[in-house]
Amino acid sequence: MNLLAKIKSNPRLKGLVYKMIVANARPRFWVRWFITPFIHHRGKGSVIRWSARADILPFNKFSLGPRSTIEDFCTVNNGVGDVVIGSDSRIGLGSVLIGPVNVGKQVILAQNIVASGLNHTYTDVSTPIRLQKVTTAPIIIEDEVWIGANAVLTAGITIGKHSVVAGGAVVTKSVPAYCVAAGNPARVIKKYDFEKAEWVRVNH
Repeated sequence: MNLLAKIKSNPRLKGLVYKMIVANARPRFWVRWFITPFIHHRGKGSVIRWSARADILPFNKFSLGPRSTIEDFCTVNNGVGDVVIGSDSRIGLGSVLIGPVNVGKQVILAQNIVASGLNHTYTDVSTPIRLQKVTTAPIIIEDEVWIGANAVLTAGITIGKHSVVAGGAVVTKSVPAYCVAAGNPARVIKKYDFEKAEWVRVNH
């Protein structure tokens, strides 16, 4: 059994290690500056702007592909799941990524998007929600996707290749490849017809 498995299997040891590396829901200074840079992959030419909040912990994966950018005032958190961002992608101003989230190549995330693979449980009414367990389900954003400003992506959904999510949409179900989704809850309003070589409206 490796060290990480031993820590995860022992609740007391896990709690001690967590207190050593996390303070006030953020990685401690020494973790951010002296551990994270040597564990997690940053591709050549990638940028994390100085004002972005990178809550990157050592026990889950974080990867930022070549020439990709995490813009100012973003929050990226891999505390409960991996965050993987492919090459040539841009995470727009003020956006939030809470793992597990996988962003493909050539992806555009506009401003103030929330993509959270985490949910809080609330079934036990005798316990405050913040003290109950969390559940996770990965969000997958495939290559060449464009997501408009203020969109919300909920846990467990996939946005297919070369699809568009309109600004302000709340995506609760997966969007197929080569589609346009809009609304709350989001639904597909256009798809690309390869036979006609054009985008066509979808009738509901």
